[in-house]
Amino acid sequence: MKHPFANEPLTDFSDPANVAAFRRGLETILKCWVGRSYPLMIGGLAVHNGDEFLSLNPANPAQVVGRVARATPELARHAVEAAAAAFDTWRQVPYSERSRYLFSAARAIRLRKHELSALMVLEVGKTWDEADAETAEAIDYLEFYGRQMLRLGRPHPTVSAADREIELSYVPLGVGVVIPPWNFPAAITLGLTVASIVAGNTVVLKPASSSPVIAAWLVRLFNETLQLPPGVLNYLPGPGVAIGDTLVDHPLARFVAFTGSKEVGQRIFARAGVVQPGQKWLKRTVLEMGGKDAILVDETADLDAAADGIVSSAFGYSGQKCSACSRLIAVDQIYEPLLAKVVARASRLKVGDPSGGPDVAMGPVIEPSALQKHLDYIAVGKREGRLLLGGEAITTPAGGYFLEPTVFADVPPAGRLAQEEVFGPILACIRARDFAAGLEIANSTEYGLTGSLYSGRRDRLEAARREFHVGNLYLNRKCTGAFVGQEPFGGFNMSGTDSKAGGRDYLLQFTQAKVVSELC
Repeated sequence: MKHPFANEPLTDFSDPANVAAFRRGLETILKCWVGRSYPLMIGGLAVHNGDEFLSLNPANPAQVVGRVARATPELARHAVEAAAAAFDTWRQVPYSERSRYLFSAARAIRLRKHELSALMVLEVGKTWDEADAETAEAIDYLEFYGRQMLRLGRPHPTVSAADREIELSYVPLGVGVVIPPWNFPAAITLGLTVASIVAGNTVVLKPASSSPVIAAWLVRLFNETLQLPPGVLNYLPGPGVAIGDTLVDHPLARFVAFTGSKEVGQRIFARAGVVQPGQKWLKRTVLEMGGKDAILVDETADLDAAADGIVSSAFGYSGQKCSACSRLIAVDQIYEPLLAKVVARASRLKVGDPSGGPDVAMGPVIEPSALQKHLDYIAVGKREGRLLLGGEAITTPAGGYFLEPTVFADVPPAGRLAQEEVFGPILACIRARDFAAGLEIANSTEYGLTGSLYSGRRDRLEAARREFHVGNLYLNRKCTGAFVGQEPFGGFNMSGTDSKAGGRDYLLQFTQAKVVSELC
């Protein structure tokens, strides 16, 4: 019997031994992974098609992290067919055996966790703390979903009948198309993939074009180290629209699991709803599509604790999280004092190349187009509000994509900076007349992913429980950092299908219930 689930501990980088161990992980990745070519993996075979794209270090774009094969629509169709062929045998593998693949993967990643974290530092610009937390979350998904399958995989009794033996079981769906984001390239990629696989499905994984080497590392772990049967997990990097549409449209695809932008999620939702020739089912979609998350602070709150949570939520990983605090809503009585505390803390954040050490608090944004988008939003902010901090790109000798932590005050609740998902280190601060007005502002966007209230009043905390319309609400704590098993994650409205990753019912998204009734 497996011991009860417990979240993976984080690394303490105040310990010099841990710093040295992480640097060894960086050295291993630089020596063994950086600059190599990575083929497609279809049906257990490496496919070199002669067409590659480059994955670059956003802190140092001259550094090629990997040369990655670019899939074609024809290869995408081939990958779905390979997954469909593998499904015939994989679905027959006992659920306990499928769970053991996840437990074995968790053990393997623990032994090499600093390598995976270091790869995130180099390919997507995560700081040491952010990368280490993501590796821990990836391990958590493996351990948690493996245990949940042991619970879910057993036959489930129904209400008994005197003349019948009745049994309910959860069976797999078929071929899953997994399309994860670049901002959590290990945890979300792994979570979506292994939830599908442990439930008995096969997967075509199309990683984000900004983080394909991290996905290749994970695929190699399963296919080579753990010897997952050929075709269960297929690796298909390539351009988003052409390859993504081909995979979503394929009549053999049974479901699509996606995390990313609202626009792409809506496109997938619409295309998956079209029944293709030869398709025998309605495709299921599991979609997480971003947010415009708010932290609301009233006059009874601990302002120092609130300022700490706001800065961590707004500028952790340069604001490149769907759960990031993009809006600070503060009641009039404490608005200016709170903003002063936020600005003071944000101004002390060290921005730089995260490979330099654990003291770097904020790394680069992911690519040049993202940097330009953020600069365009800063121009909007200068028209709509009052710039308190930042607002400029940071030039570095290596040419990385860095932006100052940026804070705008007096942003109108209906303004673009208060309504549109920015996905960068830009915080819009909004003044509210009182708590009730602040709660109304918090609910005024089309999103509903995370939110937070800092307050010392029980009646207001209870009001937020009822009326703050988000999938993940935090009271007197920051709005990022949900823990697997403790705080299942997923949002309302245009934030997605609220599938609650890391929750006890998550695997139901990847199964269907079958009832067998035998007359006695």
